[in-house]
Amino acid sequence: MSLNNSKDKQEWTEQDRLELAAKLDAELDEFIDGLEKKRYEEGWPEDRWQEEMEKHPFFMRKAPQPGDEVHPMLAGLQKLKYDPEENTKEELALNYKEDGNFYMKHKKFRMAVYSFTEGLKVNCDNDDVQATLYNNRSAAQFFLKNYRSALADAQTALSYKPDYVKALWRAAQCASHLQRFDLCAQLCEDLLDHNSDHQMAKELLKKNSFEKMETARNHRKQLIKAKRDLEEFHRLKEALEERQVKFECKSSITMELIKPKFSPLEDFPVHLDDEDQKTLIWPAAFSYPEFLFSDFQQQLSEEVTMFDCLTSMFAEPLPQDKGGQYFVDNLNVYYENRKLGTVHKVDLEKTIKEIMKEKSFFITGGALLFYVVPKDSQIEKEFLNTQRRGTVYS
Repeated sequence: MSLNNSKDKQEWTEQDRLELAAKLDAELDEFIDGLEKKRYEEGWPEDRWQEEMEKHPFFMRKAPQPGDEVHPMLAGLQKLKYDPEENTKEELALNYKEDGNFYMKHKKFRMAVYSFTEGLKVNCDNDDVQATLYNNRSAAQFFLKNYRSALADAQTALSYKPDYVKALWRAAQCASHLQRFDLCAQLCEDLLDHNSDHQMAKELLKKNSFEKMETARNHRKQLIKAKRDLEEFHRLKEALEERQVKFECKSSITMELIKPKFSPLEDFPVHLDDEDQKTLIWPAAFSYPEFLFSDFQQQLSEEVTMFDCLTSMFAEPLPQDKGGQYFVDNLNVYYENRKLGTVHKVDLEKTIKEIMKEKSFFITGGALLFYVVPKDSQIEKEFLNTQRRGTVYS
């Protein structure tokens, strides 16, 4: 008798298969319907999907800046690239150099300086690598116009690699921009010793020689001018002291003291006449209290009378004078003594020099200051009655 361990197979009709399929579909629908209704929140928001995508290392268009939040995958890649445990010092330095070169290519010079600096911080033992990092940082500083820093880096690169032509050239360029002519010449000559065909070094050497001579010539001119200006100031000072000219500020006469404080006059300080070197030429302001504006005489000779001055000023009618009151015979001129709070009427027949000799007259802000009003007018009364410190009329 033999044993049969196999089970009898069920015979499936087409109808049985259809019923089983329908049953499975129904169970699946029931399972899905029973799932908790929940919004999917782990994807990218519709309004920021592009921004989020660009943070992913595979799709980002630009490298993250220092301080930016870094994608976890990128953080992992960075760890592989910058982890001291995963790289030798030389490998780390070269990685940072690669970053710096990338930024240089895209003209991100400040980021390049940062990358090369990080590479130098590694302090690898390979002199060639150190020289390259210093020279590359010098280039980045050069394009930022930080010529002193660029020169220092280029010279440091040469301390690691004295025959480094690129560093010699960069240092020579920096020395030229800094007008260190002797250093520039020496660097160009050293460069040509290593590469006699370096055409740009030859041209810079010629330019440097010309600029050195030009700078020396300009320096001599400046010294001559400074000496001449000082001599002229001493003659002017003697003339002012001889006339006993009084300034509101009681101090010794300096160039700053005589510089006019009124904007239209600031380039026309008092000076001696170019022809006779005796007559003082003054800047002067004539204020019109009625109209709240001033006329300015940039070069008024001390030998001119106030009447002549007014005649020249009112050769044409004053545009603001709608009432026709401003003509020479109908005007009074005053000056103030701000120290005493007094106001003084000017004798129109006196010269500027004679007016300045009056005891109450002081120079105000490096210039002469007068007030012009119509005679016996309301504006004259208001001007005279303006409250000043202990106002006294004379």
